[in-house]
Amino acid sequence: MRLAVDLAHANRLQGGRPFGAVLALGDEVIATGVNNIIASHDPSAHAEMEAIRAGTQKRANPSLAGLSIYASGHPCPMCLAALVMNGAEQVFFAFDNNDAAPYGMSSEGTYQRLRLSLTPPPLPITRIDTGIRPEQLYGDAAWPYPETD
Repeated sequence: MRLAVDLAHANRLQGGRPFGAVLALGDEVIATGVNNIIASHDPSAHAEMEAIRAGTQKRANPSLAGLSIYASGHPCPMCLAALVMNGAEQVFFAFDNNDAAPYGMSSEGTYQRLRLSLTPPPLPITRIDTGIRPEQLYGDAAWPYPETD
């Protein structure tokens, strides 16, 4: 989970949006992705979608069966639909829409406009506390760990 959040932080420092994702098979990292919509001008280039694209190409298999995604933020409806449609096993995330909302990064409005309920969730979705606060990823609070290259 920490890798996804670190990717999000690094992407923000490079001028991107603060979202990162890791596609995994058990403890093995299959692929990673960051939100690339600013640089690519592609509105579908969310971190989860980038990790899915890289992972399925690497495996030469479009199925996500048995794979889990670790996302810095709760997946939006597009990303969640891609995960469900292609058989992902489960989703883990660090920050929810309430954490992201004060920074304009929530997808809750999209869920509401589409009238999508996550009760019950379409697959196991679990929040993991990384010890990093929302203002450290989305806002101006100091990052709690030394910067690395």
